[in-house]
Amino acid sequence: MTARRTLPFDSATILGAGLMGRLLALALARAGCRVELFDAGGPDADGSAARVAAAMLAPLAESAVAPPTVVRMGHYGLTRWPELLGELAQPVFFQREGTLVLWHRQDAAEAARLARMMTRTGELVPELAPMKTLDAAGIAALEPALGRRFAQGLLLPEEAQLDNRELLASLLATLAALPNVELHWHTPRSLDDFQPAEGERVIDCRGLGARPQWSALRGVRGEVIRVHAPEVALTRPMRVVHPRYPLYVAPKPNRVYVIGATEIESEDMSPASVRSTLELLSAAYAVHSGFAEARILEVATQCRPTLPDNLPAFRQPRARVMQINGLYRHGFMIAPVMLDVALELLREGRSPLAERFALAPSLEEMAP
Repeated sequence: MTARRTLPFDSATILGAGLMGRLLALALARAGCRVELFDAGGPDADGSAARVAAAMLAPLAESAVAPPTVVRMGHYGLTRWPELLGELAQPVFFQREGTLVLWHRQDAAEAARLARMMTRTGELVPELAPMKTLDAAGIAALEPALGRRFAQGLLLPEEAQLDNRELLASLLATLAALPNVELHWHTPRSLDDFQPAEGERVIDCRGLGARPQWSALRGVRGEVIRVHAPEVALTRPMRVVHPRYPLYVAPKPNRVYVIGATEIESEDMSPASVRSTLELLSAAYAVHSGFAEARILEVATQCRPTLPDNLPAFRQPRARVMQINGLYRHGFMIAPVMLDVALELLREGRSPLAERFALAPSLEEMAP
């Protein structure tokens, strides 16, 4: 369990019970703080972007679209997540078997471009395990179920994934068992509803729900399909090079797979289109023909909260109020850094960790 440390306040109100809200509520409660957690949705996090996610912790893979600072945050999370999971009341699926990048022959040029980009990332962030080039035999050795469907691939060692829904449920169970935590479901609240006094803090983790107070936020659409595929036995997440946008297939416990497109620049929250659904399912089938007999459990869409530079941020709009937002498509990957930075800021008004990852806000603004 995390060691308790003195906080400069006795109670905290947290708005938003998605990933960041739950992580922060638990950390503050375990530090001896009285915590109230408010969410517009229910305990299943049905309105949260965290529920519709593959929860891949893949900093080198994400370097195709993420700057080195985000990659470094992701690397930090690879070792921090097991510590956080070890403190929870219920087990959460976590594995660190790497990411497999695959492509079909017609996409070899795009795959070569991606490989060059990741090589450059490895030079800028040398703490990352270097990628390995695989031939057909190497791919089959790692994933026997693939046989020799792919002539070439890349292994990004040490990358990880967890089960997002198991995590949200375990955080909920852990919070519910604490006597100093009050959970308020189907109870939307705004920053305007609170005027924290000395000894109190309000922390806004509402994602896109905070847009009335943070106008720069926008939504980036993600689409995922969950399937049960008893005939498929894959052990690690796979990225499939695609001409329109990157696709992934992420295995979860009990032969459940999450198939998704990592980003679509749209705030549309309508159901997935026929085109997108066909592309996602076709990509999965091209990876393994056993997906043809899979059962579709869910087709879901959600918009991730994103700021103009696609980077996360902290703000203090007024005294004793903190906002955390803009985790974009990297939420699970960078959440440990965001949590630890938030705790340092709340305790001390400054954060060496924030400075390390170029997240440092104005120290005067964040002073407790």
